[in-house]
Amino acid sequence: MADPTLEEIATELYAGPPEDFVSGRNARAKDAGDAALAAQIRSLRKPSVAAWVVNVFAQERAGQLDQALQLAAELREAQEDLDAAALAKLGRERRMLTRRLAETAAELAGSRGERVTPATLEAVEQSISAAFFDPDAAAAVASGRLIRALEPSGSSTDVRDAVAGGVPTLGAPPERPADELKARREKREAERRVHSAEKDLVAAERDLAKRDKALRRIQEKAEELAATEAELDAQLTKVRTEMKQVQRDIPDAEKERTRAAEQAAAATSEVADARRALEEF
Repeated sequence: MADPTLEEIATELYAGPPEDFVSGRNARAKDAGDAALAAQIRSLRKPSVAAWVVNVFAQERAGQLDQALQLAAELREAQEDLDAAALAKLGRERRMLTRRLAETAAELAGSRGERVTPATLEAVEQSISAAFFDPDAAAAVASGRLIRALEPSGSSTDVRDAVAGGVPTLGAPPERPADELKARREKREAERRVHSAEKDLVAAERDLAKRDKALRRIQEKAEELAATEAELDAQLTKVRTEMKQVQRDIPDAEKERTRAAEQAAAATSEVADARRALEEF
């Protein structure tokens, strides 16, 4: 049976009880049959509490972590095809998943008697978040050999320095059919077109309802004006009829007026004659 490698020994030590790390490290170095390996074991640094919590989670929930990291890899590959709204939704879901995994890791640490402070929980969450954004960080977290917590903005050098032993690598993601990415992009483009067409339809229906309302107002006004026009036409016809009758009556009225004027003149003359006769007495 082959002797354990430095990475295998480190993996075991970095998930063991923190208070036993130094004694466990020294014991494994003493038992190592190779002097070079023993020196490497003695050089292993004690992990921070946050790194230990991540290491415990990586070993106890390896399947759950692997699924999350595979999903993160697929999302990194696909996010260049997403629009702003989809990216925002993806960001929210990624943060929720990061928080959920960090809380699970903290619960595991708590079950082993370790108190996880809010600061430690935040560092655990930052390490998992780094794994979601960077393949090297993902491999480091999955190794279970973290010495210290990771930062999402950390460089490749930072990641290497945070891992005990050789720098791990993740397995290659499962191969997909050559045309799957193209089909996925075409599907997203079709979904965007549907979404855009639906927005245009809503706007067009809203505009149509507005135009219908305006047309009804104009039609109602036209009906009102038509009724007024008919009423005025009837009044005009009546006025014209009365005008014609008045015009026919004018000659007779003028004749009667002339006759009355002549009678008035004659009466005036008779009154004058009667007054003169009276004065003679």
